Amino acid sequence: MAGPADRVVTTPETAPPGQPVATLILVDVAEGSRVWGYSRFVMGGFGTGNIAGLRMYKVLGSGHDGGFGLRPSPTRQGFFCVFDDDITARSFLAENPLVERYRSHAREFFSVRLHTYSCKGAWSGLSLPPVTDTPTLGPIAALTRASIKPAQAAAFWRKAPPAQADLEHAEGCLLAAGLGEAPLLRQATFSVWGGVDDMDRYARRGAHLDAIKAAHRHGFFSESMFARFVPVDMRGTYKGRVYG
Repeated sequence: MAGPADRVVTTPETAPPGQPVATLILVDVAEGSRVWGYSRFVMGGFGTGNIAGLRMYKVLGSGHDGGFGLRPSPTRQGFFCVFDDDITARSFLAENPLVERYRSHAREFFSVRLHTYSCKGAWSGLSLPPVTDTPTLGPIAALTRASIKPAQAAAFWRKAPPAQADLEHAEGCLLAAGLGEAPLLRQATFSVWGGVDDMDRYARRGAHLDAIKAAHRHGFFSESMFARFVPVDMRGTYKGRVYG
């Protein structure tokens, strides 16, 4: 992965009008704001009904130090949103009071708009149609999320750690975050890569490929979504790395 001194830059772009655009915010809650951070899990999506253009809002926890293990992080969390279009997504990140509250309570804050170029499956019944072409240059982002069948949870967690450990050290991986909508059974992984080839090299070999084959063979998931994006206007800091 990129070193702490590296800077990852994306150029602002605009999706076609009327096409859904996702956003992701990752934070490391400041030491004096932990109670506020815990309250976000209790509140969930309460109070988001008046956000213009919002289609989906998911509060996400994280593993220890933003990783992928079963031990939860007391400070790292985030939220994933889908909006009607790029205009409402940009407005949300730029001026929504909820975003500003997260920013003011965080010692690290990262945000990105996500233009889908490939998506298989759904999250809570919502799939993301492509709004841009597969990029030939520059960074890409990937989101993998799944609802794990309770009867398959033990088998899933035997396969997941090696693949996730490989991810954090994979060549070309610029950011990796382990996320969860609910402990054990609703898990997600977000990553940013230097390019399509870097992502494919990781996805098609080693522990990750073994885990994907096992998931298909044994039917680990009741619902899953595998989405790839062009990351737009990445800003902030995550795990000491600067973006934007």
